[in-house]
Amino acid sequence: MPITWFKKRFKRADSTLVRNVGWLGGSTAFIRVSRLLATIVLARFLTKSDYGLAALVMTINEFVLVFTRNGIGTKLIQADSNHVDRLSQAAYWLNWVLFAGLYCAQVLTAFAVGWIYQDQRLILPICVLGLVMLVMPFGLVQGALIQREGRFKVIALAQLAQVSTDNILSAIFAISGFGLWAIVLPKVLVAPIWLIVMLKHHPWRPRGNPSSKNWGELMGFGSSILGIELMHTLRSNMDYLIVGRFLSIDALGVYYFAFNAGAGISLGIMNATKASVLSHLCEARDNVERFRAHYYQSLKVMGSAVVPLALLQSTLAPFYVPIIFGERWEGAIPILIIICLSVIPRPFADAASQLLIAIDKTKWDLRWNMLFTVLFAVALLIGVHWQAIGVATAVLLSHWLCLPLFTIHASRISFKHLARTQNA
Repeated sequence: MPITWFKKRFKRADSTLVRNVGWLGGSTAFIRVSRLLATIVLARFLTKSDYGLAALVMTINEFVLVFTRNGIGTKLIQADSNHVDRLSQAAYWLNWVLFAGLYCAQVLTAFAVGWIYQDQRLILPICVLGLVMLVMPFGLVQGALIQREGRFKVIALAQLAQVSTDNILSAIFAISGFGLWAIVLPKVLVAPIWLIVMLKHHPWRPRGNPSSKNWGELMGFGSSILGIELMHTLRSNMDYLIVGRFLSIDALGVYYFAFNAGAGISLGIMNATKASVLSHLCEARDNVERFRAHYYQSLKVMGSAVVPLALLQSTLAPFYVPIIFGERWEGAIPILIIICLSVIPRPFADAASQLLIAIDKTKWDLRWNMLFTVLFAVALLIGVHWQAIGVATAVLLSHWLCLPLFTIHASRISFKHLARTQNA
């Protein structure tokens, strides 16, 4: 069991962090294994063109979804206990306005994307995938309050049930000949699973009539968080957009396959554990030394969960890709290896980012993300001249050169700022 392994591996680490990372990391690892099995089926039943179209559909959806990671839930996690109830009421109605608007935006974007890429097959899948946003507002407040209470077991089980079912349905639909829809349709069908778990495990419910009271406080806090998420999403999908636009849909299909068959597992674990790291750091903000200890524990746990896996996948890729996925994907192996290696510095930079959020210095994090996104874009535009392998190499070099510098700098200035604040 992941939790038992973490406890043995990190005897001196804080038990709450280990338990939370164990649940989130363990569920994500299981999810990614199920995703890997689904990918095996998809690789044998979908064409490179299907993969390329799916990459564009999922990328556009991700760009819209980034506006759902707007810091509202983070504010509920971070807020003082005497403000949580009023902010929760405000967050519920604000979420409905935002998500309804985002769904309309996604529908309009679908037509623009179909025109830009000269492929009308993209329009309907993008519109259908947006329906998920009309389910989420029912349970977002409950999800944030569950995280605030440190009950990450519930979050992990919800993710496990939802995404594993998604992966199983994807495999079934691919075998049944659904093509692109084998990736898109299951994500809509499984959305109620997450909602049911959130409503079942937290008693909070909205009261009274819709009101815009306290919206300003929520949106003021979330503006920098949203900016950070926008930069992160842009970087996470920029390579797809560039490969699809400057190379071809088939080249994008190969690149998208390599990413999901390789780095997807490591990045999934890393992204799933960020919430537990933020909660762990917020617990210790009143004491600099305790805060420092919590941070270094977070670095150790996140790094040990992600780095060995990335190294293992990159090492074994030449052996398992042709055997598991088929010989037609052998051309993706160099890209897969490079992308896996690019993951190694990322968990440490993510922990440093959560450090800045924990001390209310989200603007510092936003400035860094804007700078790194510009550098990343320049690297990709240079790399695309050497086809998909050049893009993957640009991803590797930009992460290895920039992220360690950010991690070191953010750690130093954060501890200095916190010490200065508490001594004032």
